[in-house]
Amino acid sequence: MVSRRQVLHAANAALTTSIFTGRVKGANDRVAVGFIGLGAMGSGNLSYAMKLSGAQPAALCDVYQPALEKAEAAARRAGFEGVKTTKDFREIIADKSIDAVCISTPDHWHAYMTVEACKAGKDVFVEKPACVYVEEGQKMVQAARKYKRVVQAGTMQRSGGYFKKAVEIVKSGSLGEVTFCHTWQAGYTPEKGYGTPEDSTPPPGLDWEMWLGPAPKVAFNLNRWGVGVTNFPTFRYFWDYAGGAMTDWGVHLIDPIHQCFDEVMPYSISAMGGKLWVKDNRDTPDTLLATYRYPKFLMSYESRTCNPMPMFGHGAGTSIHGTEGTLIVNRGGCWVTPRKGSALAEAAWEKMPEMSQMNVPHWQNFLDCIKSREKPTSDIETCVRSSTVCILANVSMRSKLWLDWDEKNWTVKQDAAKPYLKARYREPWKLEV
Repeated sequence: MVSRRQVLHAANAALTTSIFTGRVKGANDRVAVGFIGLGAMGSGNLSYAMKLSGAQPAALCDVYQPALEKAEAAARRAGFEGVKTTKDFREIIADKSIDAVCISTPDHWHAYMTVEACKAGKDVFVEKPACVYVEEGQKMVQAARKYKRVVQAGTMQRSGGYFKKAVEIVKSGSLGEVTFCHTWQAGYTPEKGYGTPEDSTPPPGLDWEMWLGPAPKVAFNLNRWGVGVTNFPTFRYFWDYAGGAMTDWGVHLIDPIHQCFDEVMPYSISAMGGKLWVKDNRDTPDTLLATYRYPKFLMSYESRTCNPMPMFGHGAGTSIHGTEGTLIVNRGGCWVTPRKGSALAEAAWEKMPEMSQMNVPHWQNFLDCIKSREKPTSDIETCVRSSTVCILANVSMRSKLWLDWDEKNWTVKQDAAKPYLKARYREPWKLEV
């Protein structure tokens, strides 16, 4: 992969060039958006977009007919009649009347659909994590740059006031020299977890073959699909489609670190974890601890699902520890605690409605950048970096190797771990920029 400096230079050149042609086909110059994947995240993204005057839902796609019908009904209730519906995302990507797509599918589809949409001249809003394999993220960035597309990732905290405040404080230098950061989430899952359902036939209205797409062909299993098992589908706990809590929660917790410290990558990664408590059929660990060596600080990530004891009073969060004090940020607020004897003042920002908003401002930023061609708040490279850091922890754990990151070549120096980085797509799907 090209160097970060080269990529950012190319990005700035591409996104400040006036290449927007005014090709907005939606009513009243709205951006015509096709929504691909309409489950928990997809239906949420549809609702956020429909709150904004600049978006026109033009098409809806899901491989599960009940989800598609539910989204169509939501669009009608919001006053959008005649929205196209399909089970095949390729119809949306091929539709020249559609300006942008929103990809809220399971993670294993993110890279392929993003690359194909860029090739078709569409701007993209893609959910996090950006990818399942390190190689996929590399190609997503390449596609965005090659085809001069605006690609906004779903790391919407970057548009939230609490997180912007954290960036402001860290960049001011008031925390002093930062040598340690910590990220965590804690909760309690019963020992049975999500259970061990037998393989079965897919439910009516689900195209299981298309749901699998580039992933290995396996029989339908309720937990692999995950709809209705819990609030958010459990596909994220199987290696074929995602990376467990590390890439699901970890991206949101680690991304603020990258935002505060200018997207720098760690140069060493070590992680251990496993299924130490739950007895369900998931692949990914219920307990994990990862350690990262960044150029100027250490960072750790901790995931617990067998004990909900909070840290610093919070069940999940990101803490940044400097010589003058500590900053903690999450979706509930931003807090600064000074070191005893420090001149740094204690401060807190919490329960402020204007600062807690994230999703709608994030969508507004995407729509604005489609017209201005500026780089969005969560430009795809930022999410690829945060996603890659999480993926590398999983690779370290699975390969039982300490990893050293090779930024220039966008890989690790340990040959034995490299097979975990490369995308493995089932025919006929091919990831080609």
